[in-house]
Amino acid sequence: MAEKKQDFVVSDRRRFGAEGEARPDAPVAEEETSPTPSAPAAAPAPEQAAAAAQAKNEPAGPAEPEEMPPPPTAAEQQEQREAYRASGKKLEEVMGKSGSRRESLPEMTFERLVESFYMTALLQLGAIRQEGDPPAVDIMGARQTIDSLNILQEKTKGNLNDREQTLLQNVLFELRMAWIEITNALATAAVKSPAGPGPDKK
Repeated sequence: MAEKKQDFVVSDRRRFGAEGEARPDAPVAEEETSPTPSAPAAAPAPEQAAAAAQAKNEPAGPAEPEEMPPPPTAAEQQEQREAYRASGKKLEEVMGKSGSRRESLPEMTFERLVESFYMTALLQLGAIRQEGDPPAVDIMGARQTIDSLNILQEKTKGNLNDREQTLLQNVLFELRMAWIEITNALATAAVKSPAGPGPDKK
């Protein structure tokens, strides 16, 4: 019985001929036909994108208000107060041993604090100056000092005795009146001063 030979086809899968030239009937390689991934692999991670934006100095969003650090504990404050007083006494001893006979300053009180602001404002308004010196007016600095006293008055409501409250009210009243007088004088002087040289008269 004769055996049937199975027909089979041998396909030439070579891409180049004997001389190295490309064969026109050569099959296309599978790896060339499959699409290569591009976009997903090249997309930067969110962290990288944020870092790139920061490197370009791009404007950031509105900054959130900074949180205040927690206050020191009562024990820490007491310890600091005692250390502060001890340092002050040590400084006085050192200054006494060095031959400096400078009198120690009086203890700071609320009244002395108000008086300090008061003297600063008078200096800024030109009300106090050394003999021979021309008056120097810092009108905006005086306004800031008066505003500081006003904040002090608002924040200490209900905590002052009659003497302290009266002192603060009198100081504020006097300084405000002096400030108004000086600003009015400056405004009047600015109006009266000529704007510039006028035309020559022949």
